[in-house]
Amino acid sequence: MSAHLPNQPFRVDDPQGFNRPLSTLTHDLWHRYYQNQMQINGGRNDMFVAWGDSGAMPMSYWDGTQMEMWQVARRYTLADHFFMGAFGGSFLNHQWLACACAPSYPHADTSPAHPVISVADPSGRSLSVAPNSPRSALDGIPKFVRDGNLTPDFHAVNTMQPPYQPSENAPAAGQDARFADPMQATTLPPQTIPTMGDRLSAKGITWAWYASAWQDVLAHGNHYPTPDFQYHHQPYNYFRNYAPGTQARQAHLRDGGLAGVRFIDDIDHGTLPQVSFYKPQGNLNEHSGYADIQSGDHHIADLIAHLEKSPQWPHMLVVVTYDENGGLWDHVAPPAGDRWGPGSRIPAIIISPYARRGYVDHTVQDTTSILKFLTERFHLRALKGLVDREHAIQASTGQPLGDLTSALLLTQGQQ
Repeated sequence: MSAHLPNQPFRVDDPQGFNRPLSTLTHDLWHRYYQNQMQINGGRNDMFVAWGDSGAMPMSYWDGTQMEMWQVARRYTLADHFFMGAFGGSFLNHQWLACACAPSYPHADTSPAHPVISVADPSGRSLSVAPNSPRSALDGIPKFVRDGNLTPDFHAVNTMQPPYQPSENAPAAGQDARFADPMQATTLPPQTIPTMGDRLSAKGITWAWYASAWQDVLAHGNHYPTPDFQYHHQPYNYFRNYAPGTQARQAHLRDGGLAGVRFIDDIDHGTLPQVSFYKPQGNLNEHSGYADIQSGDHHIADLIAHLEKSPQWPHMLVVVTYDENGGLWDHVAPPAGDRWGPGSRIPAIIISPYARRGYVDHTVQDTTSILKFLTERFHLRALKGLVDREHAIQASTGQPLGDLTSALLLTQGQQ
């Protein structure tokens, strides 16, 4: 599809070009841990098409002025130097939001997961290219020795499935139906590293992860294209502290309802906990390949409208962001960080009665900044991954990692 296109970015919805509306389903681009680093290419950002399987599509973009969230961003603060916390895709970036960590699979080489261990080059930042890989993207899709879900030292960086239901991996025969089959190569063992949820609970801060369609999928199984529940977008379902039967699971892993109706009900009644995370169901998350932009955009804009009318609004700070960049090229290179990220730039909007109005914040921030804000706001013990990232960003940029507060005013009356 790239033969007639110039070697530059192009609009998908250009009336003189492809003329596709925001309701279009597009090809899902490569956005994996090693490939994202190979695409960024040391900050040159010049290999997104070369290390991909979708022709020129990584160079595409849409006219965002037609989005409802564009107008929301105009009313509040848009962070234009906000990067995804980890290289790659949804799985690792959701984990990053929970623990600022890459999960581990101990002894993966002698486990059912051994076929999904990647073969990386000596740098540890790129996959080993197969001898029969095409010489150019013009000649075909790149091939690798093994593009797996685990690093050679057994960290999970691409999609692994939760050890608990709901999981894409069904229970084994005769096994507790609340668990996923541990003998499947992609079932990640329960994780034990501390999470932001653990830190909040230790201080007595109320919190919840609201997952749209959670209970519906547990009761009826997944359905396509609606709700198209994404199992690997539920990070706390990977942790032993939130295993089935635990009090913590019952307290903190909540059903957001189909299309978020239960989450919206808590918003409207002013019963949200002190810290809330919300994950839309698959058909409303704007993910290329299985969701369109328009549906998710309208859904989040509607949520914002409810939040602005909530009894709790005077005390709210809302961060609307994406888990990852979807494989799209971006001209702003992420700052050098640590082994895990940050990855490519993503949109982030800070919404609050205390947010600067009509403001663009250039502070360098990433998904870890959300954890930093919570840590500072509630005087929590910092997660190790947060400390490591802060040190890396300080060393790279000479400035501290942003904590969202650059988007805020001291009082509601300031502009």
